Amino acid sequence: MRSLHEQQARRERIDPLRLRARLSKGVESMKKSRSRGRFLALCIAPATILFILFMILPTLNVFRMSLFERGAYSPTETFVGFQNFTTLFRDAKFITSMQNTILLIVVVTVVTFFFALLFAGILTREKIRGQNFFRIIFYIPNILSVVVIAGIFSAIYKPEGGMLNSILSMISGKTIMILWKDQQMVIVSIIIAMVWQAIGYYMVMYMASMSAVPESLYESAGLDGAGRVTQFFQITIPLIWTNIRTTLTFFIISTINMAFLFVKAMTAKGSADVALSFMYNQKDAGLYGYSMAAGVVIFLFSFLLSALVNKVTKRDVLEV
Repeated sequence: MRSLHEQQARRERIDPLRLRARLSKGVESMKKSRSRGRFLALCIAPATILFILFMILPTLNVFRMSLFERGAYSPTETFVGFQNFTTLFRDAKFITSMQNTILLIVVVTVVTFFFALLFAGILTREKIRGQNFFRIIFYIPNILSVVVIAGIFSAIYKPEGGMLNSILSMISGKTIMILWKDQQMVIVSIIIAMVWQAIGYYMVMYMASMSAVPESLYESAGLDGAGRVTQFFQITIPLIWTNIRTTLTFFIISTINMAFLFVKAMTAKGSADVALSFMYNQKDAGLYGYSMAAGVVIFLFSFLLSALVNKVTKRDVLEV
């Protein structure tokens, strides 16, 4: 009995000490978490401030300015509400520019991703010498500026002595002089240049994803009688689908910007307008509020299109 009382007394004496130790550890951990939080806040504060100053505030100002009528260099503003948007949706030039933008997004995206996946699959699965060499060759167009690419394709599209017309004349056996940068063919010319510029970048990305797929899966599928094409669609595509989905969304958004750059660098003013070039031209004409209204529509269009693509391409993630 005495020993039991002594043990109980010891526990009563030790428990306060343990409690103090636990409290001190809790206080120290709270101090560490607070100091860690302050450190992280200081680290992200510069980027956050710059993002707010140069992204959030200008974007909000675009929405505000779209409700006003103002010249490009005039300090006076007149509130017109949604009149700019009403005029915009009745503007045939804006509708044409949006149609050209949608056409470029659909065609360039489909063609680029088809060839990027095709070349990536061939260079990854087939035993071809100099795979790194082909990666570099395909990737080079992506590091060239749009101005350089525009110069290259302007020489290719030259009506007299241009490489493309010369090849077609050689094949047909008669002189062919197609005006590739004429109003009827300019969209086709821009599509070819944009596809050539983008294929290599996405091909390299898909090659990296395909290299991570275990070879044992292909061997098992081969034993079951699956051919190369079946393996590509049943194994490769599902396993790299997350990468495809991410790059698809990114490419669709970037195509809106790249289309503007190619149009400005390759074509004469008015021969082919896309959404951003229409907005740019309205600003040059002094219709600042009208230009901002076009910018708002383009922003909402790209946002909704990205959300739609994410929704349509959503599926369960497969893991090896």
